[in-house]
Amino acid sequence: MIKKAKKWRHVFKLDPNRRLSDLALEKICQSGTDAIIVGGTDGITFQNTWQLLERIQKYQVPCVQEISTMKAIVPGFDGYLIPSVLNTDQAKWIHGAHLEAIRRYGSSIPWEQVLLLGYVILNPEAKVSRLTQAKADLTEEEAAGYADLVENLFRWPVLYVEYSGTFGEEKKVRAIRRKLKRTRLFYGGGITNEEQAKTMARWADTVVVGNVVYTNVEKAVQTVTWVKETKLQEKG
Repeated sequence: MIKKAKKWRHVFKLDPNRRLSDLALEKICQSGTDAIIVGGTDGITFQNTWQLLERIQKYQVPCVQEISTMKAIVPGFDGYLIPSVLNTDQAKWIHGAHLEAIRRYGSSIPWEQVLLLGYVILNPEAKVSRLTQAKADLTEEEAAGYADLVENLFRWPVLYVEYSGTFGEEKKVRAIRRKLKRTRLFYGGGITNEEQAKTMARWADTVVVGNVVYTNVEKAVQTVTWVKETKLQEKG
């Protein structure tokens, strides 16, 4: 799973709790994106996750599930992303829910298909920020500190910078990027046009595009080209 994720430059994130027409889904799946992540913050159930997976499986694009609730874990995905929110004091979102899942599912967990994401949420108004009680109003220096934590102390494979519906601060994302050498940087949040896509594609190894899928699918498809034609800045 880690090897596969290292090849992702652009991915779409689709929410099982949001409506998407068959035509729009076809355009997304055939856009040339590297993968599709299925996941969301609220209203996520086994049924709507399974239904979306079935629709996506008609196409050849890799599809992974980002798990936000144990009740909605669906077999059949190509892989599973496990978020651990770093900028919260609530242990449930750092490791508590993860331990509960391990106790419940034990030896049935396909560890070779699992990828841990170290999440840093930087939009205080986002649903996920309120849910996890994240300390999202971080300074540039504080945000970069989490990059050091993930890269040098935890040695995790991915740091996910989440702005969740709001376009992020380039200086802050750049500061995080410059702390990383081995850890892969994911960015998600508010990309709706070419300038935004190319801005974050300079700093993030993997750019995650979500909300624009539901407001302008044609522009969403264009983000694939915008991201992939942008030169990624060197780490460190």
